[in-house]
Formats: sequence, structure tokens, C-alpha cells
Amino acid sequence: MRPLLTRLFTSTHIAMASFSSSPSRRLAHLRRHLASSSGDLSSVGAPAAAADAVPAKSPRPAASKVHAAVLVCFFEDPSGAPRILLTKRASSLNSHSGEVSLPGGKVDEGDADAKATALREAKEEIGLDPALVSVVTVLEPFLSKNGLNVVPVIGMVSDRALFKPVLNKAEVEDIFDAPLEMFLKVLLLYQSS
Repeated sequence: MRPLLTRLFTSTHIAMASFSSSPSRRLAHLRRHLASSSGDLSSVGAPAAAADAVPAKSPRPAASKVHAAVLVCFFEDPSGAPRILLTKRASSLNSHSGEVSLPGGKVDEGDADAKATALREAKEEIGLDPALVSVVTVLEPFLSKNGLNVVPVIGMVSDRALFKPVLNKAEVEDIFDAPLEMFLKVLLLYQSS
């Protein structure tokens, strides 16, 4: 995942997170950059990135035929500051129980592509109506620590007030949002480890 982070969160975007310009302009800048930074990667079956997709200190998981997608969903708070939707996974789950995560999950047979998977999973997990989400781009897949080929789907909700969360308690214990700046700092910490 390091190349993905390096490409998306360059010094230009870190500067963006420092709130030197208006929040709406920062979010618009991020949207333009994301849309221009990736090609047409809408196929969930796209090959996962090379060995450097996993931090060098972690053992590389075996490649898998299992595919998943996550929704990286941005919105602006009432002051115009960019935020991202996150979930806390249910404690009863077998994998990643109690962890903070993005809405998402494994591809179902009926899913047309990564966008369909991410939007379906967000609807199932947190009640996010796909009609509220404007998909900006689909990024390159990466290999998760459990060997899943995961495709990040970047989306934006133009009016957060229209989203009324309905949690699937079997999968999600809580939903919350975090400032984009904090999210970027956590990703950079992960990248440097």
C-alpha cells in the first residue's frame, strides 16, 4: 500500500491538510487529484500491486483469488472541513473484530465491479444509500495482511445531513467520522513504519 499512499498523499496533499485554504477548495482539490491520479481501474479482478504493496516489515501474505472493495467516503462538515466516514467492526466477527475500518467487504457474485461491491457493502453495513455517493475514482488494488485483493473506491457525499446511518449490528458496532487531516496523519505514520 505504500506506493498508493505515496502517490495520493504527497507533500501537496499534506499541505492541503494544513488548512491553508478554504475547506471547500481543499476537498475540490483532493477530488480533482484523485480523479486524475488513477486510470480506469474499475475491475475488481485487476492484479494486486507488487510485493511492495505490504510494508517491508510484514510478511507477505499469499496471493488470493478472493477480492474485496472498501468505500473511502468523504464529506464536508458544517464548517466546510473535509471528513471521512469510518466504522468500528463488531466484536463478534471472526476477522478484524473491534477494529476501525472503512465500509466494505468481499465481492458477491452479482456485483458488476468494485464500485458496486463498495456501495453495496456500505448500504448493508451502515445504511448509506448509493444514490448519495458520487464515486470519484477507483484506485489500484492492494493485498491486505489477510491475503485479500482490496480495491479502494473513493466517493463523496455532497450533503452529510441526508445520510441517516442504520447499522447492521452483526457487522458494525459503531460509525463515526474523522477529520481528513487526522486520517492523512495516521496513513503517513503507517507508511513510515
